[in-house]
Amino acid sequence: MTLLMTILGIVVFAIGLLISIAWHELGHLSTAKLFGIRVPQYMVGFGPTIWSRKKGETEYGIKAIPLGGYIRMIGMFPPGTDGRIEARSTSPWRGMIEDARSAAYEELEPGDEKRLFYTRKPWKRVIVMFAGPFMNLILAVAIFLGVLMTFGIEQQTTTVGAVSDCVIQQSENRTKCAQGDQAAPAKQAGLQKRDKIVAFNGQEVQDWSALQSRIRDTIGPATITVERDGQRQDLQATLIRNQVGKTDGEGGYVKGEYVTAGFLGFTPASGIVEQSFGQSVDRMGDMMQNGVESLIALPTKVPALWDAAFGDGPREADSPIGVVGAARVGGEVLNLDIPPENQVAMMLFLVAGFNLSLFLFNMLPLLPLDGGHIAGALWESVRRRTARLFKRPDPGPFDVAKLMPVAYVVAGVFVCFTLLVLVADLVNPVRIS
Repeated sequence: MTLLMTILGIVVFAIGLLISIAWHELGHLSTAKLFGIRVPQYMVGFGPTIWSRKKGETEYGIKAIPLGGYIRMIGMFPPGTDGRIEARSTSPWRGMIEDARSAAYEELEPGDEKRLFYTRKPWKRVIVMFAGPFMNLILAVAIFLGVLMTFGIEQQTTTVGAVSDCVIQQSENRTKCAQGDQAAPAKQAGLQKRDKIVAFNGQEVQDWSALQSRIRDTIGPATITVERDGQRQDLQATLIRNQVGKTDGEGGYVKGEYVTAGFLGFTPASGIVEQSFGQSVDRMGDMMQNGVESLIALPTKVPALWDAAFGDGPREADSPIGVVGAARVGGEVLNLDIPPENQVAMMLFLVAGFNLSLFLFNMLPLLPLDGGHIAGALWESVRRRTARLFKRPDPGPFDVAKLMPVAYVVAGVFVCFTLLVLVADLVNPVRIS
């Protein structure tokens, strides 16, 4: 049964992956056709074609390796300075440029002269290249908001999960009381497990973050209003000053850092809590920020990733994972001893996170990524506007093909990083619990 559920989880994630890729390429396809660019191919996957069908002027198909996709647009790069589409050279760098240029005109047909990608205005090319990543962003936002607002997310609540027997400084790294330890204010006040704290000093509290903040800001007498067995009652507590973990402002703790603040002495219970639209948007903003920060920090994680793959280092929880690792996580999700609705929510979050990563990664201003073509079109627009401003001759389209040697280097780095992540995912995977 465990093996079957693992395979099912991997298959479900693979389907989500294919849908995400197809959705991405649909953004490029629809906007390219909108602006009259001829698109001979729309493919999901790489490698040998396992199914295809031609409709109109475009061949639609699925390839054997579901690790990406593409659409083929005619005239991605302008002709060379001599006006020729293909000009061979003994220089390997020049050869790369002309190979890319000739591939852009591989299926040129009569009448295509006015349907070339590079002949479109820069703003139209930006839209075509941005549309793919934007589709992934739309899908990520839709899934995240849908799950957060209908199912919710596990978080700490104002319900009491456990009451401390005594006062212990968190930096002491112990849980058992010692002789002479002062009784915890919550214990003295009569707070009990499963009590739901609904107000603090007469002010209603809706979430753990607000309650935690009020407790930490209070030293001395306080009124704790709880809901117990369907009835409200007030408990009188005297909060003391104690050393507690520093919070990150979102209910979590900063590892190894402590502050002196008000102390009541209980552990909040966790539960699935539906989020409002505003709360969901805030969480989406946090996810986006964390995604950008993780992308910037990616190079710093390579040493630990190498040690996890080829040494005896641990695989950190925030370590980069690839498609194989994500599929493996999908398999583990369906084996968790949690309700089915939780499993569905986690699978949806996994697919949404993948789409958010696709958006952020593709927006990097580097060829061969979509962001590289966007940067080229924007640079062309700046050059032409500057030329008009200073009444100089039109410099013409920016030849993105000249950057292909750099694109090959970037692609090589990406391939090496992908292989490193793949090895780590196979020999020392990120696991969930």
